[in-house]
Amino acid sequence: MAHWQMIKRLAWLVGGLSASCFITPVLASATSSIGEAGIDAHKLQAPPYNLTGRKIAIGQVEIGRPGVFGLDKAVSWNPATTLERAFYRDGPAKSNTNVDAHASMVAAVMVSRDKSLPGVAPGARLYSTAVGSPTKGGQPEECLSAQYVTLQNGGDVRAINFSFGEPLERDPRTNATLDGNALLTQCIDWLSRAHNSLFVIAGNQGDGGIPIPTDNFNGVNTAYTTKRQGVFTKVDFPNLSAAPIGIGRRVIEREINQGPRRSISIVAPGSKITAYNLEGQKTEVSGTSFAAPHITATVALLQEFGDRQLQSKQRNWTIDSRRHEVMKAVLLNSAEKIKDKGDGLLLGMSRTVLSKDNRTWLDSDAYKNPKVPLDYQMGTGQLNAFRAYQQFSPGQWEAKAAVPSIGWDYATVEASSFKDYVLDKPVKEKSFVSLTLAWDRLVELQDQNKNTVFDVGESFRDRGLNHLDLYLMPVDENDTSKSVCSSISEVDSVQHIFCPVPAAGRYKIRVQYRQQVNEPSQSYALAWWTVPR
Repeated sequence: MAHWQMIKRLAWLVGGLSASCFITPVLASATSSIGEAGIDAHKLQAPPYNLTGRKIAIGQVEIGRPGVFGLDKAVSWNPATTLERAFYRDGPAKSNTNVDAHASMVAAVMVSRDKSLPGVAPGARLYSTAVGSPTKGGQPEECLSAQYVTLQNGGDVRAINFSFGEPLERDPRTNATLDGNALLTQCIDWLSRAHNSLFVIAGNQGDGGIPIPTDNFNGVNTAYTTKRQGVFTKVDFPNLSAAPIGIGRRVIEREINQGPRRSISIVAPGSKITAYNLEGQKTEVSGTSFAAPHITATVALLQEFGDRQLQSKQRNWTIDSRRHEVMKAVLLNSAEKIKDKGDGLLLGMSRTVLSKDNRTWLDSDAYKNPKVPLDYQMGTGQLNAFRAYQQFSPGQWEAKAAVPSIGWDYATVEASSFKDYVLDKPVKEKSFVSLTLAWDRLVELQDQNKNTVFDVGESFRDRGLNHLDLYLMPVDENDTSKSVCSSISEVDSVQHIFCPVPAAGRYKIRVQYRQQVNEPSQSYALAWWTVPR
């Protein structure tokens, strides 16, 4: 999943148990991937926010696992990446087995407490499992491993990092394609719903080799960006996420979803990330494998804040703040696209993100076509942890009354009906509005022995995706054909709007249940960001 310098293949390692304690992190350099040049997470780690992911459980599933000091000889130098627990598939890790440099560096991006190379969420509890050599297992064992991680911390693991994947050539289906029905892909979508964990998947890159489970519906897939003039702003060339045209068409077609559904949800820094190898030496690594943990660990920061609000019984906060759909909508809606000129009309964004061919989001079909919510290469834009906090922090606002300019909700809508969110203030003329709607595909476990968990030999049933639409409309309008902006994809589990408001005035956001495919009641998360007049 990642192409990274100085390391060519996964080296095996196995990890064990490690004591966990909190230390105050030293803030990263502003030019690092977690500083201002990257996802701006250092601002959240500092006062007055003091967010480091304390007590929040996140997970990691890879071929190998990070090394554990005192258990594995490969890490005798005592790295500052502390695991809560390490496993092999669905059991304890064994000493000096399955230890892997790749997994160790991915973990460090999330939870390193090193003073010079701190992670995004150094206070989070990381549970990591190794699925083992591909020659000794496949998608069933990978599903079993992912399930085991979701069961940790009393079944409360908020996000799980997947910086690996399966090649289509190993899929047992005849003429297998990225249609969402590989066993591991269905497993990810089932686990998301069954255990309420947001799966963050490293988007495939580099010869069409390991795209499964990037065809999932319920998780978040990432591509990665590289620096331009010292700032992470451009999708790096090795990302093969692109329209299947031109000389590389056959390779690209193996990388992207079947049909018009888009693969990439969001991008994050992943080029020349500095990390320690197994010998304790600093090295630069690149790839989607290192973009994904930036996103996973950002969830830990947001969830620490959400739990803090719940514990202090803040108004407009419920346990819906822990929903994986809410995290998905918040992350995607707050992503950076176009640099604001200083007037706030572009929602205060700090940079313009470019595709490999130097297009902006405003050049994409996602901006121009209401049936396309995500750009091929950058999804909704680049992760910004501080902006995600700004999106999340106003809290939950139901459609029962007028809602503030920025907020989110987790709710249900019935078939052939809609919900309207009326903005409490007029929207500023020519300002951009960002809206994101996220909901789940319904995948069910074919539970042969009725024990409620996946066992090797069992399978899943895809019951499909209900069709929801998203509109921005004048407050007194009920005809969706007269909406100002819309997102009406017929195949994606996300709708996303980023559009300018033509005239100042009162507006509402409509969530429309357009077509029932499975259940008559559909849960969803909605996030919105507008500029009041």
